[in-house]
Amino acid sequence: MNQKKTFIRDLRPGQDVSDIFALAQAQRKEAKNGPYWQLTVVDSSGSIEARIWYPHSQQTPFLRADDFVYIRGQTALFKDQLQLNISDITQIDAQAEGLDLRDFILSSVVPPAQLLENIENILHKELTYAPWRTLCRKLLQDQALRSMLFTAPGAKAVHHAYAGGLLEHTLGVMQVCLALCSVYPQVDKELVLVGALLHDVGKAVELSHGISREYTDAGRLLGHIYLGLELVEPFLAKAKIPADLALHLKHLLISHHGELEFGSPRRPKTTEAFILHYADNLDAKIHTIEAALEHSCAEEAEASVSSGYWSEYQRSLSRYVFQPQRTPGEEKPAEPTPVKEPAQKQRLMQLGTPR
Repeated sequence: MNQKKTFIRDLRPGQDVSDIFALAQAQRKEAKNGPYWQLTVVDSSGSIEARIWYPHSQQTPFLRADDFVYIRGQTALFKDQLQLNISDITQIDAQAEGLDLRDFILSSVVPPAQLLENIENILHKELTYAPWRTLCRKLLQDQALRSMLFTAPGAKAVHHAYAGGLLEHTLGVMQVCLALCSVYPQVDKELVLVGALLHDVGKAVELSHGISREYTDAGRLLGHIYLGLELVEPFLAKAKIPADLALHLKHLLISHHGELEFGSPRRPKTTEAFILHYADNLDAKIHTIEAALEHSCAEEAEASVSSGYWSEYQRSLSRYVFQPQRTPGEEKPAEPTPVKEPAQKQRLMQLGTPR
């Protein structure tokens, strides 16, 4: 089996690159001095923007998303972003080369099955209202949906943009919602949790799964908010959710982007809707910051810098972000995961029965 040796997370400015990668995006464009290729190159560790400039672009075969390619080139900084300038590129047959596809598909660190189990544990512990439990059970035991959730990304780019990313983001939003509901006990915690579970479920249909994470036809024409409502509607009927609760849940789903200019058909109009919106936004932003600092952390570790460090410029945040020194003696906590309880062994299988 062909062993990949160079991974994107380890690339530094001015580094010669010679290895196999996959293409998430490929576009042929025109510049003043001639045509060029604009590419997004990926492997299991991340992605990097790449260019094939004129005249090399003239000898380049037609490229498309999901191609596997052997690349020779060199990295450089362009507008504070690491970029790969390609001098030679060759398309290859992944199967014939015996490639391990796990080297090329970016995935969540925690296995998707474990992420889903953690989600199910929260639902089993926190939901007491039988119709909500029935709704979650029927949704998450639907084999077609369950299969999609294991590989669905949480976004095309920016945050949780990898296989299992949708489950990871969903779990994060549920955990933030639980924390906020403990501060504001007057809110309908169970409704908020169900909203957190379902707020982005339409992304399982909006985006393709695998290397390219392109928008599907339905994703481009309708978007994940409408697709999520369409997906949830028949399950609401089967679970016999009262009309007023179903209406409130739908409001949470269509308002979770917060503002009209951010693609939200309606702005939040209930306390529960505000909590879900801010929990969703917070989880996405924190993940974006963590990912931005992760690459810079490796660079600073090599330089033995101990006074904090800055990320590269983050276009999605319109700023640089900074990692300051922690309070002395303060250990960085491990990633939070719900504590499993022996009584939860049946988990979602029992969600339809009130405790």
